[in-house]
Amino acid sequence: MPANDPAHTAPPLIAGLLLAAGGGRRLGGRPKALLPYRGRPLVENAVRVLREAGCGPVHVVLGASAAEVRERADLSGCVVVDNPDWAQGMSSSLRVGLASLAGTGAGAALVSLVDQPGIGPAAVARVLGAYRSPTSLAAAAYEGERGHPVLFGADRWADIAATATGDKGARVHLARHAEELMLVECADIAEAFDIDTPPDLARLL
Repeated sequence: MPANDPAHTAPPLIAGLLLAAGGGRRLGGRPKALLPYRGRPLVENAVRVLREAGCGPVHVVLGASAAEVRERADLSGCVVVDNPDWAQGMSSSLRVGLASLAGTGAGAALVSLVDQPGIGPAAVARVLGAYRSPTSLAAAAYEGERGHPVLFGADRWADIAATATGDKGARVHLARHAEELMLVECADIAEAFDIDTPPDLARLL
C-alpha cells in the first residue's frame, strides 16, 4: 500500500486533561489531589485511568498545595502545569489546561476531574471512541444525565476558554452547542460520584 494510504495514517492524539487544582474547601481544606486512595494520592489514580484508556499526552493542572502535590505524587511522564488562580473556580483550570495543549498536535482534549474515582478506563475509552474530528463534542452520560469525562475537539478550545467562568467550566459552550453534543452512556461501567464532603471519603476506602 502507498505510504499515504488511509490505512497507514496514525490515529489522532487525544490528550488527557486532568483538572486537579481543587482545595477541598468542604473537606476542611484538604487538597483533593492528595486524598489517599489505595495507598497513594488520588491524583495518581486519575492519571492512570487516562493513560490506560488511551489518552496521550496527559496534562495535569494543579492549584491548591501544588508544590506538595508535585513532591508527594508520582506524575512522571505528565505535563504538569500550575494554576495560580485555582481559587477562582474550575474554569480557570480549564483555561490553563487548554492553553498548555497548544502546539501538541492533539485533535481533542479528554477532560476529567481528579475526584471521581468511580470512573475508570473503560468509561474514558468509551468517550474517546466518540472522536470523529477536531470539531467533536462528546460527554459521558449516566442514565441520560451529562457528566464527565468530556471530549472537546481542538477547534472548540478557543471558544471554551473565552466563555468559561467561575465553576461553570465549559457549560456555556455545551449549552450553546447542545445539538452537536454526543452523549455516551456509561452508567453500566462507571459511577459518577464526586468526593466533596467528609461522608464522601468513605468511597475512597
